[in-house]
Amino acid sequence: MIIKIISGGQTGADQAALDAAIVTGTPHGGWVPEGRLTEKGPLSKKYEMEEMIGCGYSERTEKNVVESDGTMIISYGKLIGGSGYTMAMARNHNKPCLHIDLNNQGMSGAVECTIAWLRKHMIQVLNVAGPRASKNEKIYRAVFSLVEEVVNVDRCY
Repeated sequence: MIIKIISGGQTGADQAALDAAIVTGTPHGGWVPEGRLTEKGPLSKKYEMEEMIGCGYSERTEKNVVESDGTMIISYGKLIGGSGYTMAMARNHNKPCLHIDLNNQGMSGAVECTIAWLRKHMIQVLNVAGPRASKNEKIYRAVFSLVEEVVNVDRCY
């Protein structure tokens, strides 16, 4: 059962996961770069995040992977940039990692796949990653919907 959702706080997928956690009453957090940096400026204080002094995006990505039980990366298509780096960090640290490509499956299939993966790996602290808003304008809504539904279904078990 998911007890906490974490992310790196970037626009797009990261903030969608945090907002879904807030809406569902799930504790949230994660690590952000010094200055609470996002592509749109400092991250809102409404997000209960830890700031990594002297560190940037790659360090916070690795720390979120390490401090979670597993990472789910949601995208439309192949992983690039920070999302690809997140996958590499999960592999480097032997952490479970699930890539949901929404070009290849619908929302109900993504929910079903995610629930099965959460159970198989006994994920309690879930790190959620994916593209930033400037890379995909549809990602926020998709990640919010997926995480919200996964949390609600997960609570039923």
